[in-house]
Amino acid sequence: MPSEAAKKRQAKKKAASQSKGKPKPAVENGVEDSNAMKNGASAKTGLSNRSSTGVLASHELSRDVKIENFSITFHGVELLTDTKLELNCGRRYGLLGLNGCGKSTLLETIGQREIPVPAHVDIFHLKNEIEASDKTALECVMEVDEERLRLEAEAAELTKLGDQGSERLFDIFERLDELDADKAQTMAAEILSGLGFTAAMQGTKTRDFSGGWRMRIALARALFVKPTLLLLDEPTNHLDLDACVWLEEELKGYKRTLVIISHSQDFLNGVCTNIIHMHQGKLVYYGGNYDSYVKTRSELEENQMKQYCREQDQIKHMKDYIARFGHGSAKLAKQAQSKEKVLNKMVAGGLTEKVTRDKLLSFYFPDCGKLAPPVVQVQTMSFKYSKDKPVIYKDLDFGLDLESRVALVGPNGAGKSTLLKLLDGTLTPSDGLIRRHNHLKICRYHQHLQDMLELDLSALAFMMKCFPEIKEVEDMRKSIGRYGLTGKQQVCPMRNLSDGQRCRVVFAWLSFQTPHMLLLDEPTNHLDMETIDALADAINDFGGGMVLVSHDFRLINQVAKEIWICEKQTVTPWKGDILSYKEELKKKVSKKHLS
Repeated sequence: MPSEAAKKRQAKKKAASQSKGKPKPAVENGVEDSNAMKNGASAKTGLSNRSSTGVLASHELSRDVKIENFSITFHGVELLTDTKLELNCGRRYGLLGLNGCGKSTLLETIGQREIPVPAHVDIFHLKNEIEASDKTALECVMEVDEERLRLEAEAAELTKLGDQGSERLFDIFERLDELDADKAQTMAAEILSGLGFTAAMQGTKTRDFSGGWRMRIALARALFVKPTLLLLDEPTNHLDLDACVWLEEELKGYKRTLVIISHSQDFLNGVCTNIIHMHQGKLVYYGGNYDSYVKTRSELEENQMKQYCREQDQIKHMKDYIARFGHGSAKLAKQAQSKEKVLNKMVAGGLTEKVTRDKLLSFYFPDCGKLAPPVVQVQTMSFKYSKDKPVIYKDLDFGLDLESRVALVGPNGAGKSTLLKLLDGTLTPSDGLIRRHNHLKICRYHQHLQDMLELDLSALAFMMKCFPEIKEVEDMRKSIGRYGLTGKQQVCPMRNLSDGQRCRVVFAWLSFQTPHMLLLDEPTNHLDMETIDALADAINDFGGGMVLVSHDFRLINQVAKEIWICEKQTVTPWKGDILSYKEELKKKVSKKHLS
């Protein structure tokens, strides 16, 4: 039976539904979202390298957020200048832009309320993992007492307004129903299950999880709370392909406002209703998903370029006429004066700007020469981390050569990253052998490589220190520039670079080692679309072998010739391509929802 509080909410919800759509006055004392506060979205303490300005242009009680004259400065650099931020309830926005343009800084600015977001718009900015504690994963997701109290307090305030606050009241009662104890545990467990948590893991203390798994718990909590404004910065970075497919299906039904940064074109296509492009200090808005954005932007830029060329031709002809006949006969001089007036009027009215193309990158992995196959031979190999730990692989047999282009897929915990560590010798098999060619040089890319960067050094100084055989600074500048770091980005401290820009430094460092085989563990994390495409081109041009672990379906589709499933202590080739594998995962997610 429903609780007494739930019954009262149902009655109020019914009353609110009968008066939706009436005028709404402003709320003066809304309560800030407790989850947003825990994620750094309220109190602004200490010094910051970021400053922002903006004016609220939407109604104070509206669930839409419109900020005009919006500007952000970071480390003295203007990221946005007098632009408009517009977030409408019910829309799911994909935030795009080149690495270093300020996408994460924009989310941070919104999340910390450095612009006048109305107090009743609760924000959850997912950027940190749940702290390690004795609470279980399930308890952390369900721990929303502060959120429930905040909603009840806001409902009490709106009730005083009578019918005028009904639309917001209706939404609040709906959310309170979802947080009701009768439903909460089942809902929280379903979310955790979708993100890869078994029943046993849901009851495990958070201090026993790695940072990546605690980030999943934080994501589960965000999905459980369902804030009015949900800000997600690359939420798929810590997920396997199974969880990515589940999250895509979950977010495509998000009813409130979602702003998401993602490097996955496939994911954005499945989730987004709108795209915001950070470009040249402005926010440019497009309807539809990523594919629609690409098509619309291409058409708009083509039309803009045609208009620009027409105007420039007109200007050239008028200037030539004025120069030739401006001092001729009275009749010709008068015509020249007339054309000069037209020209001045065109300039005063504003000329069409030339289209500024995004700078194309060209990654490069140097020629590694030839080695006789197989360069890696795995023979009846078994592995577990210790005697009391479960077996991860048992009796594996396979070979790799410089023609290999393999993508490893499968659920988290199946041992994909472990297999890469076994291949490069970081880990030693418990039984069996891994034979490597005597001259084989393997380079493994993984996220922890960023930890070896000396952040007080510039990218240029760091690379010169790592490779002292490069004597000429200009030669190193050109090499780093190939990876999209130019000008000041090469000489400023690396701590001032974005995560994506630091990843580019790591790729430059890897390529200088001239590997025969690349082992890439989630290489797309923090990279923008253009950089991922450049990476794909470089891999396809690379003369060596590659084994890839990635949650980016598009990258796998671009570079992999074989798909291997890591599961149940073995590795099994998938007969189709990665897109057919995704369809299989979607079927599994659908069956879960139905059961």
